[in-house]
Amino acid sequence: MTLPLDYDILRLIWWLFLGVLLIGFAIMDGFDLGVATLLPFVARSDIERRVAINTVGPVWDGNQVWLILGAGAIFAAWPTIYATAFSGFYIALFLVLASLILRPTGFDFRNKIGDARWRSFWDWALCAGGLVPSLVFGVAFGNLLQGVPFRIDPTMRIFYEGGGLFELLNPFGLVAGMVSLAMLTTHGAVYLTLKGDGPVKDRARRIAMTGALATLVLFALAGLWQALAIDGYVLQHAAAPDGPSNPLLKEVVRQKGAWLANYGRHPWMTLAPAIGLFAPVATALLIRAGRTLAAFVTSALTLFGVIATAGVSMFPFLMPSSIAPAASLTVWDASSSQRTLFVMLVATLVLLPLVIAYTGFVFRVLKGPVTADRIRSNPTGHY
Repeated sequence: MTLPLDYDILRLIWWLFLGVLLIGFAIMDGFDLGVATLLPFVARSDIERRVAINTVGPVWDGNQVWLILGAGAIFAAWPTIYATAFSGFYIALFLVLASLILRPTGFDFRNKIGDARWRSFWDWALCAGGLVPSLVFGVAFGNLLQGVPFRIDPTMRIFYEGGGLFELLNPFGLVAGMVSLAMLTTHGAVYLTLKGDGPVKDRARRIAMTGALATLVLFALAGLWQALAIDGYVLQHAAAPDGPSNPLLKEVVRQKGAWLANYGRHPWMTLAPAIGLFAPVATALLIRAGRTLAAFVTSALTLFGVIATAGVSMFPFLMPSSIAPAASLTVWDASSSQRTLFVMLVATLVLLPLVIAYTGFVFRVLKGPVTADRIRSNPTGHY
């Protein structure tokens, strides 16, 4: 049966969907991670910490849907990338999963016992559960831009030849990690100014302004670094965009400044880094002016700009190889079959609007700030 969409169009659509899901996860689950990271610093008393926790407690698990959708999309639409990433980033991903487990346990166990040491332990566990994923996600993107040490043999077996976690923690990878940590922590601080109350809101406001400017500086530094010192990848001879998913049917070379080439060919792509640079400034100014809802929107735009910049800079590469450039995985040679992509597209077009609609409904029901008086009136509440 002939499908209504060509293979190359489906691949391009799923590259866009991958970006949408990653950005959706960063925006929706990013403020959860940011609030958790800031918990021991933005709130000093038990009441204040319960205020902070209750701003995200009722919604964090729903926001995790974006992580599940993103992981599922990579597994089904880009299986070669999924397999390579879990080989190369295995320990890093294990750390992320282990730290993410601290969030549900922290939310559920913290308020079970009134002992101050017990609650302090879970407060710091929640902090780790926010900080580690925020940092590691950025480190992973930094290593993608540099290339991942893997090769593919003629039988399509993937061999990762890297040195493990500490190899990922290279200087550029750590700078990229700090960009991620700064923007997600800022996003959480902005959310606390929107949903928090009293001293929690005041401290979050100061952190948000500082964090927004730190995001700007770190993003600019990372961009300048990759432009001047990081070799990009160029397709010398590309496989057919509608051809089989065989990464070995192309020729690739590394060139200094190659990650900037797309901006010359497609000037509209410069919109992504422009948003990444200007949105943090707008966030800081809006927070200072007390316009918290608008600041949350510009904070979300910061996440969009930073992640989109990485995506459009690397296109069509998804996971370049540093030791065998010809084995690099691209949009045109690392996807599932045409039929699989089409079936997934239909399912996504049905389910994704439901997820968005339900998310909007939940936040509408839970609108309004979380106050200390509300917490005091329910001392045995779940969070």
